[in-house]
Amino acid sequence: MIRDTSAQDKLLPQGPRRGRRFAIAAAGLAGLGLLAWAVPGLKRQLSADQSISAGRLAIATVELGQLTRDVAGDGKVVAAVSPTLYAGNAGSVSLLVQAGDAVKRDQLLARLASPELTARLAQERSNADALKSDMLRAEADARQQIAQAQSNLETSSIAHQTAQNDLKRQTQAFEAGATAGMQVDLARDAVARAQVALKQAQGLVGLKDDALKFELLAKRQAYERQLMQVKELERQVEELNVRSPVDGQVGQLFVTERSTVAKDAKLLSVIDLSALEVQMQVAESFARELAPGMPGEIRGNGQSWKGVVSSISPEVVNNEVAARLRFEGQRPEQLRQNQRLSVRVLLDQREQVLSVARGSFIEESGGRYVYVLQDGQALKRAIRLGAQSLAKVEVLEGLKPGERVVISGSDAFKGAERVNVSQ
Repeated sequence: MIRDTSAQDKLLPQGPRRGRRFAIAAAGLAGLGLLAWAVPGLKRQLSADQSISAGRLAIATVELGQLTRDVAGDGKVVAAVSPTLYAGNAGSVSLLVQAGDAVKRDQLLARLASPELTARLAQERSNADALKSDMLRAEADARQQIAQAQSNLETSSIAHQTAQNDLKRQTQAFEAGATAGMQVDLARDAVARAQVALKQAQGLVGLKDDALKFELLAKRQAYERQLMQVKELERQVEELNVRSPVDGQVGQLFVTERSTVAKDAKLLSVIDLSALEVQMQVAESFARELAPGMPGEIRGNGQSWKGVVSSISPEVVNNEVAARLRFEGQRPEQLRQNQRLSVRVLLDQREQVLSVARGSFIEESGGRYVYVLQDGQALKRAIRLGAQSLAKVEVLEGLKPGERVVISGSDAFKGAERVNVSQ
């Protein structure tokens, strides 16, 4: 026979059942409370499309305050006036300055030797002297011929007057019976001949005067044309002396000493240090808002200067536009060409503007929506953006001050309406 365990069992006394009931009830209430607290969070967790760690996101707070729209970047010092000098004629170059030398306006910088041009100038000057002699000789001949014609006119006038006086005497004598009528007729014929000679002398004086005027005019015009050729050659010879058009500094030498250059070849450049500007590259999206006259700030060498936009290039290169700022007020003396400086141009400044930090969400969503953090989740919300600066963007609709939004990293949400954000 196998023994059972009835001899080992011991009957324990039973306690009051009321305490146990209270403990069970308390545990049940605690469980219900915990369930009520966890259910909303659990529902949120279950309703979310995915879960993302907060460390992968950039979060910013929506603020109400000042919005300053500006464009900042690096710029380089350039000369607003930097003329390049060219050879006016072919010849051999003699340089009188070196790169970096300070020069004054009209200072001689280089000489060009052109024997052909010099010889041609001497020849044209000789031709001008010959034409001048011809003109002076023609003027003397004209005066002589006019004097001769005038003398003939006066002689004819005297002869006509003499013939008239003789006709008068013969007529008086005929009336007194002292002479024959034939003498009167002869005297009358002499008057007629003298009158014809007088008219011819008068006409000859007028014709001679007109002819001499035309001849002298032709001689004078030929001489003046020759003088113009001489002046043009003198100008070309003077251009062989290359002079500085501005006060400044010699920039770059494009030729070497004693080299032979062709006409219009580049010789050297001169930098006007009194008209320095700063050139910066601006993104095409901001360039359309730039306008001449906008205020700016230029920093460098531990100093700051006021500037103003002077010009904007109409050409877009690599999605950028070149803009230039000139110094407002006195120009800094310590700046040099191509020196790097920091540039900032103020586009606009507004007060009491609802804004949020600029981030990649603008490109990711096209500025149509943003994710707002609320109770551990990122909720997709439609928004409308306004003006943008380098640091902030204006919010016109969809957000309130104090709300926290995801400004970068929301591409991982893949357009979900609700995303859990774990700490």
